[in-house]
Amino acid sequence: IFFFVLLRPDTIKVDQAVPLRDNWALPYFSCQVAALTGFLSNNISSATEMFCYLTMSATSVTFLLVWEHSHYVLFIQALCLFLLDSFDLVPPRKVADIHKVYFSSLFLAYLLQFQNPVLLSSPLLCILIGSVLAKYFQQNMKKGPLVARVLKLALHLHLVFTWGITFNYLIKKLLPVHESDFILKFLEVKFSLNTTTNFITNFLLCQESFQTPRQDLFLRLTQTSVLPFYVLVLTVCLLSTLQSHSQKTQACKYFSTITMKYLWTPYVCMLTAFGVCSPDLWMTVFKWLKLKSIHPVVLSLILSTAVPTIIGFSLWREYCPRVLAELSDLQEFYDPDIVELISWIKSQAPASAVFAGSPLLLGAVKLVSGSALTSLPLYSDINLLKRTEDTYQVYGMKSAEEIYKLLTSHKTNYVIIEEAICNELRINKGCRIKDLLDVANGHVVYDRGEMYSFSKYGRFCQEIKLNYSPYKNYFTRVFWNRSYHVYKVNSVISFQY
Repeated sequence: IFFFVLLRPDTIKVDQAVPLRDNWALPYFSCQVAALTGFLSNNISSATEMFCYLTMSATSVTFLLVWEHSHYVLFIQALCLFLLDSFDLVPPRKVADIHKVYFSSLFLAYLLQFQNPVLLSSPLLCILIGSVLAKYFQQNMKKGPLVARVLKLALHLHLVFTWGITFNYLIKKLLPVHESDFILKFLEVKFSLNTTTNFITNFLLCQESFQTPRQDLFLRLTQTSVLPFYVLVLTVCLLSTLQSHSQKTQACKYFSTITMKYLWTPYVCMLTAFGVCSPDLWMTVFKWLKLKSIHPVVLSLILSTAVPTIIGFSLWREYCPRVLAELSDLQEFYDPDIVELISWIKSQAPASAVFAGSPLLLGAVKLVSGSALTSLPLYSDINLLKRTEDTYQVYGMKSAEEIYKLLTSHKTNYVIIEEAICNELRINKGCRIKDLLDVANGHVVYDRGEMYSFSKYGRFCQEIKLNYSPYKNYFTRVFWNRSYHVYKVNSVISFQY
């Protein structure tokens, strides 16, 4: 708990965002991993094994239901389990039981989410189908001389991925799969496997939550003594795994959680706390060192108590005042311009009015005024992301007529233009909203390595402030201050010159 509190900016997103579905899903995933670890253990009774199996089944279904992208996390977990099974490090019976859990969880989630087609084309289902088919045709894969087993293993890997990819291709051709699998396109660009001018993909790549963790994360982990002991504990577990099958399945849960910081960091804290407080881990180290002066059992009991006490006391002295000060700081954010804007919306705008603007601003408007909006700051829904792209076009270089058609297609009554976005100055120019729009709209010219924006129309957010035709024909300014300009989308176009 102390590690978790010290590293809370890296373990939860509550400090900088409203808790979304992934925050509520993480506890279920933690329980699922704990149940999976217990189920894969060898030295457990049949009753304990059944309890772990039922817990794993219930938490897997709940995890899939709560978070729409949970099947990607379970895919990483299933991939690790598949590799362990391929190298004969887990009992085949337990692997088959876990596959049943995955299949049943996907089936129930598919039904309870109103036949969600995304689950049918998910990587999790593809690798399960490929693994089951490959096992059916290679029942004697783990038998025979070493060379034959290596060749069988290579064929097995080839069959699993070939059948998995084929199944995914057929599902996408036969069924109307929803476009929410855009996350795969995002990952292709993220890992430099592809390039794109698509606004949504590049917009997500520029979001801070999707950036590669900076070095300060590892610096914080080191300063709080978490990373050094994590490396020690993980090394002991891995070496012990190679020596004994009794601990062979521990590594699965660690590797399956490195994909996301908010998934990985809590497990670093838990694994480190488990390691320094576990007499078994210290005893394993002392057995390797072959200590004879002091009995390993006695020394391991002493260190499993002394080391956590010393770490806790030193961290308490260094971090306690700062942590208590941070937790007691309850100041609220106050921006007079946005307060003025929301006050105008609540007092002057019709209750049925629909507002368009940037997702973060619209989120604040929705929370305070309850007005209808065109989009929300939810980056996991492709429809909302497309609406966000259409709304952001007010910062692009398009004609007044094009912007009017986009806004009216979403039944927009008022559009909010932000000065901070329209005149954004940033060192990383490629991630400015207007730059992303120019690239997506084809309004970019490259000259001597520099990128310039060019179009026969000026930037809409700047041109509309001049209040000349045709902009004033389609839009009427009804509110403005230093930061925000609100324009009414005219229901009847007036031809003024």
